[in-house]
Amino acid sequence: MRISAKADYAVRAALQLAAAAEAEPLKAEAIAAAQDIPHKFLEGILNDMRRGGLVLSRRGGNGGYRLARSAESITVADVIRVVDGPLVSVRGVRPPELSYTGPAESLLPLWIALRANVREVLDGVTLADLAASELPAAVSALADEPEAWTNP
Repeated sequence: MRISAKADYAVRAALQLAAAAEAEPLKAEAIAAAQDIPHKFLEGILNDMRRGGLVLSRRGGNGGYRLARSAESITVADVIRVVDGPLVSVRGVRPPELSYTGPAESLLPLWIALRANVREVLDGVTLADLAASELPAAVSALADEPEAWTNP
């Protein structure tokens, strides 16, 4: 699985908004500066997130962006799906829509298992978890494995 720059920027922007949940709305310029995200690219991402129901925007001098719901109710998977689409696809196709024959038949359950594991991690971590630096125990256990930090 590859996390796109767009998805990375979207999660970082969402975390910036989560950290400012009770404050005034944040301007895109402030989010871009705080997270070192190209401003124009961020504007498109914030629009995708607005259309996807994750952020609200307000125009004007006191305008800006804020989360549309609590950080506890928005998962990392929600953010990625809004900006990039399905979490796991093969050649742009969702795994259940694939079919293989012969020795490749066992690929389908492999792709389904991969998708299930990606979902388990990304649907199990909320913006509030990340903003508080408190990953769920199962995710922390995966990250604590020494092999997780090496590139084979």
